[in-house]
Amino acid sequence: MTPKVKLHSIKTAIPGPESRKIYDEEQKYVASGRQRVSQLAGIALDHGEGATLTDADGNTYIDLYAGIAVASLGHGHPRMAKVISKQAERLSVGTFATRERSEAFRLLSEVAPKGLNRSHLYSGGAEAVEAGLRLARSATKKHEVVSFWGGFHGKTGGVLGLIGDESKKGYGPLPGGRYQVPYADCYRCPFKLTHPSCGLLCVEFARDQIKNSSAGEVAAVLVEPMQGTAGNVIPPDDWLPAIKSVAKENGALLIADEMITGFGRTGKMWGIDHTGVEPDIVTLGKGMGAGFPVSAVLMSEQLGKSEPFGKPSASSSSYGGNPLAAAAVAETIKIIKDEKLVDNSRKIGGQMLHRLNTLKEKYEFIGDVRGKGLLIGIDLVRDLKTREPLSRRVTEQIFLEALRRGVITMTYFPRVRINPPLVISEEQAETGVAILDEVFAHVRDHLDWRAA
Repeated sequence: MTPKVKLHSIKTAIPGPESRKIYDEEQKYVASGRQRVSQLAGIALDHGEGATLTDADGNTYIDLYAGIAVASLGHGHPRMAKVISKQAERLSVGTFATRERSEAFRLLSEVAPKGLNRSHLYSGGAEAVEAGLRLARSATKKHEVVSFWGGFHGKTGGVLGLIGDESKKGYGPLPGGRYQVPYADCYRCPFKLTHPSCGLLCVEFARDQIKNSSAGEVAAVLVEPMQGTAGNVIPPDDWLPAIKSVAKENGALLIADEMITGFGRTGKMWGIDHTGVEPDIVTLGKGMGAGFPVSAVLMSEQLGKSEPFGKPSASSSSYGGNPLAAAAVAETIKIIKDEKLVDNSRKIGGQMLHRLNTLKEKYEFIGDVRGKGLLIGIDLVRDLKTREPLSRRVTEQIFLEALRRGVITMTYFPRVRINPPLVISEEQAETGVAILDEVFAHVRDHLDWRAA
């Protein structure tokens, strides 16, 4: 007998009294600067199950957020809980070889992109990206880096200057030798052109930017195969191969940042699998530990020997590759394979994308719907012609209305991001989209969404 799929259930006002109590108590001690989603919601979570989350008042929500694509296996996966618990009883720290870490490295090499059969484990995304940059500099003996508008690779000092939006303002001076070029964000093309008639002008612009602005010392081109933080942006399939050519022309290595797109998120194991591009280095994180803080850099055996990166202790990390993290990585990969979650991402993501496109025809403020697998983006606009975004005032109301109806999703910005756990069922996905339909109807009928 197939177990019943858990759906949403709202029993109190949102946030409920117990959530308010816990949230207010935490405010006495927690510092400012936490994620916007938790501040807006004001709820306190108690537990999760698969693609649902339940708060301290017993309200259950369909999760279309997944901790920003971290909860690849959903919440409370029994196999993961058992493995982590068992490992914690035996050994949890250290960089000595263990059976668990040996298995994690082996499984990573088996699913890795072609030729990238060596890896280092770290504890956070920015740490892995910084390591990838050190590797590129070691291999090329050059130092400059090219990144992209809209890109996000972490918040540490080594990658802050590679962020492609305004969030880095106020943190200067930024390191030199960083050059940013337009991403293929076709809905918001900075050149006001249309693909494919544009001839990939953004790629030619990148060539000119490197030629005229760099010192000719480009070590790496750092790129997300599909951008997450920018709004789940999906470039055309011919763009990434063209960017690979730009890197090659400049004697630079291509680093694919698969923090969000990796481990089945896009309906294929890796975001780069949609284009056939073979990167020189891949950085991983988020879904690879299904909630356990772990990240990685993938490389070839030859590249990994580049010095100083390959010297003893030169690329180690006190937390990276500890037995707990290794157990989480190995079990995540096994569960993704055993439960066919890459296939589920492709199937359910395709269904959600189709359903959301029908909403685009229904609501005047939906300007664009795009996606690959369970990485889906929506642009909410005040005007379809000018593509001016909806005001934050309206989008925050959209988030709160969805929350009150039993859905947690990243609708508080005009560029909506939908990235549920890979275990989400067809019924949960359909119900989530149906609730968004209700919310959009409420916006159309009761909010002055055209106002600034």
